[in-house]
Amino acid sequence: MSAAVLAAADPATRGVSVTPLIVVIVLFVLVGLMGFYAARWRGGGKEGLHSLDEWGLGGRNFGSWITWFLLGGDLYTAYTFVAVPAAMWATGAVSGFFAVPYTIVLYPIVFLLMSRLWSVSHRHGFVTTADFVGGRYGSRPLSLAIALTGIVATMPYIALQLVGIKAVLTVLGVGSSGNWFLNDLPLIIAFVVLAAYTYTSGLRAPAMIAVVKDVLIYLAVIVAIIYLPAKLGGWDHIFGAAEAKMGAVNAATGKPAGVFIPGANSYSAYWTLALGSAMALFMYPHSITGVLATKSRNTIRKNAAVLPLYSLMLGFLALLGYVAIAAGTKPTELDGKTINPQLVVPQLFLDHFPGWFAGVALAAIAVGALVPAAIMSIAAANLFTRNIYRDFFVPNATPQQEAKVSKLISLVVKLGALIFVIAMDQSAAINMQLLGGIWILQTFPAIVAGLYTRWFHRWALFVGWAAGIIYGTVAAYNVVNPVTHAHFGGAVAAIPGTTITMYIAIVAFAVNAVVAVLLTLLFRALKVPGGRDITKDSDYGADEADPTVRQLTEKGEGVTA
Repeated sequence: MSAAVLAAADPATRGVSVTPLIVVIVLFVLVGLMGFYAARWRGGGKEGLHSLDEWGLGGRNFGSWITWFLLGGDLYTAYTFVAVPAAMWATGAVSGFFAVPYTIVLYPIVFLLMSRLWSVSHRHGFVTTADFVGGRYGSRPLSLAIALTGIVATMPYIALQLVGIKAVLTVLGVGSSGNWFLNDLPLIIAFVVLAAYTYTSGLRAPAMIAVVKDVLIYLAVIVAIIYLPAKLGGWDHIFGAAEAKMGAVNAATGKPAGVFIPGANSYSAYWTLALGSAMALFMYPHSITGVLATKSRNTIRKNAAVLPLYSLMLGFLALLGYVAIAAGTKPTELDGKTINPQLVVPQLFLDHFPGWFAGVALAAIAVGALVPAAIMSIAAANLFTRNIYRDFFVPNATPQQEAKVSKLISLVVKLGALIFVIAMDQSAAINMQLLGGIWILQTFPAIVAGLYTRWFHRWALFVGWAAGIIYGTVAAYNVVNPVTHAHFGGAVAAIPGTTITMYIAIVAFAVNAVVAVLLTLLFRALKVPGGRDITKDSDYGADEADPTVRQLTEKGEGVTA
């Protein structure tokens, strides 16, 4: 490696990378302007964003093309592009490459489930999964549990998008002053821009920006996966370097640093991580928001068929973690000493590409944070507005009031994420996101079972949810990081009384399901009232041309047909 490259790779000596920084700023300004312009896009405008259907769901009118970019931008976040190769670089395939099969397993689930959710939501004007659960089971406590779980699980996810932006700024050498405010000022500016265009444009903003984000990501990954292996001696050398690193003994733990290819003792952890993550992803509010914004159930099915293209790209991206090992990339903080795996991919691009192209790749990561962060804040705000504010405080709230409250709550949610990232160690955000994945999977029985059957009792589902949440939280707390000795040190643990290691969320889900089944049998035997179901069988197959209970007028107001 040349002296020039070594100097560039050392944060202590490189200073601010001017050319990449300029490119990042220019592209960031461009997408910011697009975000504000989006308020007038596809029938929007100042007068058109006064209901949740318009502001929070983009008019429920996105077609296949826009939905493909929106869901891709929503599901494959900036933190995905930072964390997956970082995990491959640090510990290997079990903690990193499982993301690829999980996104493959995901789309059949989307194909089967989400079209039914779209149809019943289209018929009844549901904006959130908690709306659906409340209507299906006639239970405000269960609806509130689903809403609170969605909000709490989404908050650290938003924070991690800001962590992705922070990784880009760190690699660019921004934030090296002794003043904490100046260090975080670029992140604060990014937050202000994100908050402003989300407030004014709603879901239309991330839908428009997602097109730019996805083009930049595809460009950066395709060029990197072709150019870097040729430069570094081919894939044989890259895999050899990765295998050597993973097999080396970690001095702190006395065990191998990672897993190059999962062995038999890693199988259960690997497949449960993949399956549990696939089951959980479309329980997140931001994923549901992207689904409900589409104009037809067929749009969802088309996207379930073509979105696996992102999985191919994600596989290439994950392999960049191994490429970084062969390249000798040094992912260190600005002090030049602290190793931060989250910086691996940004540093890899900065070290091995011309400044302008490195700027494009880093901008793709930064812009990749804006799309999901906007959708997540909108989704969390919609949950608060519909299932807390309206259900418990202002039951007769008008569409205009709902939109106003959601806009304000979206600002509060993003501000909370910003404070979380600035005031706390980023490992806290990572740990909370791991917990979020465990928690959100506990909404699966109520939502998914409800799409097919009304057999489960509402109180059985509520108690099952609580049991899954408690078990998952306690089990995650008991996982201790072998290096830092901190609690919440990982997402996998042995099943109590066995040596079988599995994803905690899957075990918690099993506890949840068993409790729900047993209590349903008990409550039905005792004839405990099951609540009123406002849906009917025909609702679950309705399409865009079918009559709806809640329609959009030209001004976006909900009316009863």
